[in-house]
Amino acid sequence: MDSCGLVIFDCDGVLVDSERLTVAIEARLLTELGAPHSEQEVVDAFMGRTAAAGQLVLERLLGTELAAEFDRRSTVEIRRTFSSQLAPVAGVERVLAALRAQNLPYCVASSGSHEKMRLTLGLTGLAGEFDGRIFSASEVARGKPFPDLFVHAARTMGVDPARCVVVEDSVPGVQAAATAGMTAYGFTGGLAAAGSLAAAGAIPFGRMEELLREFEPGGTR
Repeated sequence: MDSCGLVIFDCDGVLVDSERLTVAIEARLLTELGAPHSEQEVVDAFMGRTAAAGQLVLERLLGTELAAEFDRRSTVEIRRTFSSQLAPVAGVERVLAALRAQNLPYCVASSGSHEKMRLTLGLTGLAGEFDGRIFSASEVARGKPFPDLFVHAARTMGVDPARCVVVEDSVPGVQAAATAGMTAYGFTGGLAAAGSLAAAGAIPFGRMEELLREFEPGGTR
């Protein structure tokens, strides 16, 4: 990765350990509202996709009225849970420190809204790491799995997409990176299976510390 000019991080499940908390709440609420879902089925249906795409799935499953009820209840429960339990993904702060030591630029590009990222990055103390370098799918016409968001982030940061590395934990995110012509690393320490991320085109890794081989002085980058 000697030619790497920018590292682009997904947010949920990569920087902040929010996916486990969110999926558990959403699976329970969907089941309570009459659309039984396991946590794995929630991952398959929603993980890595934009809020708009998720809303279409919800309305198909529940209808408009119950989808609105799901949104209301899930928002309250997720925020309450985040405020008491949300933490950075283990090892990610060391990775960011290694990038700073190498003067290698990095940013975050997420399917989540700016409001959500302000909340999660703020609660975990990571907001300052990405000041002025936070990109949301709300800024582009098409979210993941389309490449628009990653290409937008790269262009705004002034880096050729071919020189970007993406750290993702979802199949749609890996697909977006691959279509953008970027190298994708697939984090399997979250909810996605290594096989699915690798099949989508990612280099799988299970612990954030494994990235230190790439980004610390003397690493393989």
